[in-house]
Amino acid sequence: MRTHGILVAALVLATSFVLADSTMAQSGSAPSPARALASPIGKIMTATGAVTVERASAAVVQASGAGSAAAVTEGDLVYRGDVVATGADGKVSLVFADGTAFNVGSNARMELNEFVYNPDGKSNSSFFSLLKGTFTFVAGKIAKTGSMKLDTPVATMGIRGTTPHVVVSEDGTVSFSTLVEEKR
Repeated sequence: MRTHGILVAALVLATSFVLADSTMAQSGSAPSPARALASPIGKIMTATGAVTVERASAAVVQASGAGSAAAVTEGDLVYRGDVVATGADGKVSLVFADGTAFNVGSNARMELNEFVYNPDGKSNSSFFSLLKGTFTFVAGKIAKTGSMKLDTPVATMGIRGTTPHVVVSEDGTVSFSTLVEEKR
């Protein structure tokens, strides 16, 4: 049994090096020690204007129209626990490992609370908090093979596979609509 524990510890350590190397290769910078064992859950596709990604480890990665030393750029990775925020002139598009795609408008704030995805699994789940702003998204595979939930100030929504548009106003009111695709 002790040998099994040592093998598991060695596997975890080896995996952390592989994940750290792949994270560096994709983002161009070394991950924090807390991120060495964490897997990315998605990536930034586009970012314009003021955009920040607040890490659970308290690090802030930021983009600004005026330029920034630590700019959020296309391909930057996001992790469970990150908070994505946009300023008055900010917009960001994210794609997650299951194919879920979010467009986040200006003056928005979104927390990536939970994300568990295995392409062959049936126990997939995601839970994101939409705290303020405008969000349009296309649900990915988690919505069809597990539980996709979005929390807002007034309700938690279960998503089963659709294209919603959600607006969380400054006063905490929420409007929700489903975008309808025309069939041609």
